[in-house]
Amino acid sequence: MTWPDWVEKMDHLAAAGTPFLFILDFDLRSPIILPLDEVADQDTISFEIGSNKKSKDPTEHFEINKAVISFDKYQLGFNTALEAIHAGDSYLLNLCYATGLRNLSSLKKVYQSVRAPYKLLVDGQFVVFSPEQFVSVADGVIRTFPMKGTIDASVPDAAQRLLSDVKEQEEHATVVDLLRNDLSIVADHVRVDRYRYLTEIKTSDKSLLQCSSEISGKLTSEYIKHPGRMMHALLPAGSVTGAPKKRTVELIHEIEPEPRNYFTGVFGVYDSGHLDSAVMIRMIEQRADGFWYRSGGGLTYRSQPEMEYREMIDKVYIPI
Repeated sequence: MTWPDWVEKMDHLAAAGTPFLFILDFDLRSPIILPLDEVADQDTISFEIGSNKKSKDPTEHFEINKAVISFDKYQLGFNTALEAIHAGDSYLLNLCYATGLRNLSSLKKVYQSVRAPYKLLVDGQFVVFSPEQFVSVADGVIRTFPMKGTIDASVPDAAQRLLSDVKEQEEHATVVDLLRNDLSIVADHVRVDRYRYLTEIKTSDKSLLQCSSEISGKLTSEYIKHPGRMMHALLPAGSVTGAPKKRTVELIHEIEPEPRNYFTGVFGVYDSGHLDSAVMIRMIEQRADGFWYRSGGGLTYRSQPEMEYREMIDKVYIPI
């Protein structure tokens, strides 16, 4: 089989024992693969993985002024997605839109001020502060942590509401099944180690509860020394696409008004057989006409447009 250049480069660096950073866009059209010593030699790309600390004390308090897509425009995409779901083309579809931010001055200031377990800055292009780990590899064991389900923590009995909501239960179960299937491509003995556990995220104006699960397996010999081939088999990430994955990705391309580019791609680091990575959600992009925040959520046949629209807006936040 002929592998894409980015796969060959990841596998070559791994075989040479060279630690590297990988930034893989949603459609795998512009992957960035850089040895860590090259990242250290320039000031355009910065990242933090697993620290959950601010780069330094914040220099400003972010009060987000959101220019949100109108509900009518959102509902057009929502209705098209629901038609595809009712036609049987998909049973979970992640629908995303961009929200304008009118009062930001610098991606670097956001990067330096936010607290998140996975942070990435490509200065002049985008900043990511992701709460969602994609896959980790250590000692031949691969783990993934799909995140699906969000609620405002100030809602009375928020945790119980999120855990008992039938739509959220079905959506989460679908993503877990999808990720179990994806892991089975590259691993044996796949199992769910934790199911629907909650984490809290504090933002500049509220706190959110988010629901995740943990799935693990033992990497097969074909993939244990080939991180590029492994990522090629697993992408795009199931938690930000839907099921069945192939057809749902086609629908995303048809329904969403613009390409995702690096949004909902994956970034991470490989070093000596160990890999850690995150899904590139919670992203601010810098464009010619200003700053844009990408967000969305999973739709099923039970989805209500008003609730999904509100969830999309709630996910436009800067963690503190």
